Amino acid sequence: MNIILSGYGKMGRLLENRAAERGHGVAAVIDPFAAASGEAASLTGAGIFDTIDSFEKRNGPVCGCIALDFSRPDAAERNIRTFAEKKIPALVGTTGWYDKLDELGALFERNQGSLLWASNFSLGVNIFYRIAAYCAALIDPYDEYDAGAYETHHNQKADSPSGTAKMIAGHVLKNMKRKTKAVWDKLDRPPKPEELHFSSLRVGAEPGVHGLVFDSAADSIEIRHTARNREGLVSGALIAAEWLDRNVRAGRHGVFTMDDVLA
Repeated sequence: MNIILSGYGKMGRLLENRAAERGHGVAAVIDPFAAASGEAASLTGAGIFDTIDSFEKRNGPVCGCIALDFSRPDAAERNIRTFAEKKIPALVGTTGWYDKLDELGALFERNQGSLLWASNFSLGVNIFYRIAAYCAALIDPYDEYDAGAYETHHNQKADSPSGTAKMIAGHVLKNMKRKTKAVWDKLDRPPKPEELHFSSLRVGAEPGVHGLVFDSAADSIEIRHTARNREGLVSGALIAAEWLDRNVRAGRHGVFTMDDVLA
């Protein structure tokens, strides 16, 4: 599998290393910040470019590559639109662009392209989503249990709440009918019965914790996923990219999520 890394931060560097271990090559790195500083990709010798266009000016049209985007929320929409227009299959782990999901997904569909997106590619987190949905549905009939949630990440994370937190909230709201709205901001009042309060904390080097709490006067039930490092994200992203590459080679196109990979 030939990879274009879109974003050469911590995740990009880890992906480069693990991709090489799995026998994949990195054709190019797209990151204007890395390009400006003259960084070189560590293992493959791939060039670093400001944009896909700058890569194509030197190397010709992109062909046979899968783009892995772990860039920044403020760059994600532009990157994804470029992948769609140039018919580059794209796996996107960047969050903060989901208000454009329908529009960009339709662009991939029109161009017979392939987009695989997830707020979190960790296999453990995606299993957690299913557990959260099941627990919410199981406890919904019992009014004595209230629900709330929390997430904690390192102090360099660019968005809050996390994309993973939004996905967890979505699963709870879909399956717990008496909760109709997630509230993310600081509350200077008690939450309403229909509100799911979801708090965020940014501190230190914490790679990621997400928890869901069902609490009553008699007892409390808590489920939690704790990431020890980014290895789960990297492993899951490469497994998903290999799945996407197989489907593209087989002529199957569209917009996919980790549910499709797990299935």
